[in-house]
Order: sequence, then C-alpha cells, then structure tokens
Amino acid sequence: MTTKAMAASQTKSFMTVSLIEMWERFGFYGMQALIVYFMVERLGFEDSRANLVWSACAALIYVSPAIGGWVGDKVLGTKRTMIIGAIVLTLGYALMAVPSENTWFLFSALGVIVVGNGLFKPNAGNLVRKIYEGDDSKIDSAFTIYYMAVNIGSTFSMLLTPLIKDYVNNTYGGGYGWHAAFSVCFVGLIVGISNYMVMRRTLDNYGSEPDLHPVNKQKLAVVLACSLLAVALSAVILEYELIARIFVYSAGVVVLGIFVHLIRSSHDKERAGLIAALVLTIQTVFFFIFYQQMSTSLALFALRNVDWNFVVFGHHLWTWSPAQFQALNPIWIMVLSPVLAWAYASGGKHNKDISIAAKFALGFAVVALGFFIYSIAGQFAIDGKTSSWVMIWGYGAYSLGELLVSGLGLAMIARYVPERMGGFMMGAYFVASGISQYLGGVVANFASVPQGLTNPLDTLPIYTSLFNKLGFAAIGCTLLALAVLPLMRRLTETHNSHQNKP
Repeated sequence: MTTKAMAASQTKSFMTVSLIEMWERFGFYGMQALIVYFMVERLGFEDSRANLVWSACAALIYVSPAIGGWVGDKVLGTKRTMIIGAIVLTLGYALMAVPSENTWFLFSALGVIVVGNGLFKPNAGNLVRKIYEGDDSKIDSAFTIYYMAVNIGSTFSMLLTPLIKDYVNNTYGGGYGWHAAFSVCFVGLIVGISNYMVMRRTLDNYGSEPDLHPVNKQKLAVVLACSLLAVALSAVILEYELIARIFVYSAGVVVLGIFVHLIRSSHDKERAGLIAALVLTIQTVFFFIFYQQMSTSLALFALRNVDWNFVVFGHHLWTWSPAQFQALNPIWIMVLSPVLAWAYASGGKHNKDISIAAKFALGFAVVALGFFIYSIAGQFAIDGKTSSWVMIWGYGAYSLGELLVSGLGLAMIARYVPERMGGFMMGAYFVASGISQYLGGVVANFASVPQGLTNPLDTLPIYTSLFNKLGFAAIGCTLLALAVLPLMRRLTETHNSHQNKP
C-alpha cells in the first residue's frame, strides 16, 4: 500500500472510531449537564450529597475502564468490547428516561452507565492508538482532533438537554422534563451504534488478538454476568459514602502498586517509558480535581450566582439555562483543538514540538488563570450575580488547560507504554483520573451551600473563596510540573533511544 493510500485508510478508520465516540459523549454529557441539578432540585439532595454521589459515579466511570481494557485486550477483542459497551450504555440512558424518583433506581441506572463506559472507553481510545502507532507527532495530533470530535457531541447535548427539560416541565409539569431530557441521551447512542455498523469495515485491519477469532460465547456470558454484579456493586457504592471512599482509595493503592510492579519487572528498554507515564499520570490526578469542579461547584455557582442573560452594551442577546454553561467547555475545546493540532504537527515537522511534560506544565498555568477569573469576578458582581461573560472567559482558560493535560493523557499512554500493555495501561490511566474525580467532589464540598441559604449575596463568597484557593493550587501544580521537566527529559531520551534500537 502506498503512503498516500495508507494515510487515507487511517483517516477512514479514525473517523469510524471518532464518530461513535462523538455520539457516546453526546449521551454522557447530556446526562452530566443535568445530574447534579436533578439530585438537588428534583430529589432534594443537599449540595454535599449531590456532589459526592456524582463524584463517586464519575470515579467509577473512570475506574471501570481498567477492567474493560483488559477484557478488550485478552477476552472478547477491542472492537467487540467497544460495541458491547455502547449497547450497555444505551440501556443505561434508557433507564434514566424512566420517570422515577427512587434513589436506588437512579443509582442502578448510573451503575449500568458505569459498566457500559468501562467496556467502551478504553477500547475506543486503544483503537485510535493502534491506527497511528509508531508516529509520535501524528499520535499527538490525532488525539487532539479526536478530543475535538467527541466535544461536538457534548456541545449539542449540553445545550439541548436543559432546553428539553425546561420546555417539558413548563408545558406539562410533573417533573417529566428531566426524564424527557435523559431520553435524548438514549437516542444519541442508538444513532452512534447504527453509524458504526455501517462503517465497521474500515477497522478490519485493527484490533486485538481475540478480534481475529469468532466470539467465545462462554467468555461473553461470564463478562455479562460480571457486568450485572458490577451494576449492583456500583449502586451500593453510590448509596453509601463510606463504601465509596474505601473503594476509590483502595483502587488508587492497587493501581499504584501495579504501576510499581510493572516498572520493576519490565525490560530495561521499557522501564524509562513506564516511569515517564507514571509521572504524567500523577500530574493528571491533580488536573482532574480541577476538572470535576465543572459539574459540581461551577455548575452550582452558575445556578446561584451567575446572571444567565448575555448582554452587550445594554442589548440583550440571549438567555441560557444554568446547565447550558457547561457547554462552554466543549465549545472552547472545538475552537482551540484545530489550533493546537496544527501547532503540534507543525512543530513535529520542524523538530520544535515541545514535550508532553512541558505541555502539562503550561496546562496547569492556564487552569490557574481560569479559576482566578471566577474568583476576581466576585468583586464586580451586582446583587451577588456575576456576568455571564465571566463564565465564557473562565471556561476558555480552563478548556485550554484541559487540552494540554487531559487531551494529551491518552497520547502519553500511546507514546510511552509498550503495545502489550496498551489496553491495561489505558485503563490504569482512567482509574487515576477517577480517583481524582472523587477528590474533586470532596474539594467541591468546601463550597457546599447549606439548604435554606438562597440569597446570592450570601452564597457568592462561598464560591469565590474556593475558586481563589483552587487558582493558587493550580499554580503549585505548575511549579511541580516545571520541577520534574529535567527528569522527564532524561526519561524520554532514554525511552526513545531504546525504541530506535533494532
């Protein structure tokens, strides 16, 4: 196959994975935009419980790929496991659409989503890695575009589901708008699966060893049975805070132990890359503590202390629902991703691309800027309400930081981890992210507003104080990231020298 034909084939394969990921993210973020509001406004949860329940769920959603990656690599096959995960996710969102205020029903539906995500997420990312394996500059660029593509889905769903919720609630009452909005997530997954089935032949040359053989029905039955148990376990974890805390922290200890074991038992030529991956994974843990604020403290800040009207020179442009402000994150991702992808590709051609470690340090710096924008805006609030434009610029800095850190996290695994560990280490990366999602919920509770406190003048300082502290914490992370740059440079050089040896 010529170089041009190979590039065209890679592009088609990449598009197949990107499109199903886009629809999966459509479903997930449509649900995420409303879930904390649903628990606070519809179910009557206190802020602290809603923050921790959702953060525990987010942790499970990120922890579960550690197992799903292994299932894809060793048991059912990467492509097969990915599509099974998409089907399970479809069932989870369908359950969310059932009108019920029973917390156990809600937690069971979220448990189904946890399992579906665990089967889907690591295998989709692993397929992208396999498509561009061996070309570092293309991997960085591909994962950045991949990140942009999936944010198309999240943008539309984050804007759409709050609108549907408000329309149905205002028109029919009874709180049915929440479940009507969740049903949109279910429809999105149906579209994604249908599109994949049409384009699946473009992935014939990619996958893991089990993909090459007919499905083992006995193994499939075992995976499905274990999935049912995982749903029940997830529901219990979400119901009981102590169990959630024990589970998440134990997962952190286990993953760190496995990382250390793999580093100690690996070949000399693999060790430097694994250590580099560990250092960057630890930095990712800190980043996701900041990231989790978007669906917790920032979401509730938008509900209570942001003017929802967009006004320019006294002229009203539009009004958003508070949940829709979360769509600013994927909107900025789509705006910034092509610029960064071009910069990475251009830098790679001219040997001027900065290291992933340096990009992580820069990412923390702009995250700090984002939180300072939120905290300083409190000084200019009117009657306890900050301007909606503050959210735009804060999310802009925040999203650039996300692209530089989280957006390259999967590329980091692809670059530094041996192929034989690809699926598992992709899962381990998500476990580390999940732990920090839960920690993010713990941090968000420093801005937990007591029930009955409704005056924006009283709630504003609670949020701005947290955002100011988070800004300084992000500066601390920037300094730490800069401090390890020399170590990362040595590890990368060692890793590359071994990779270049015949």
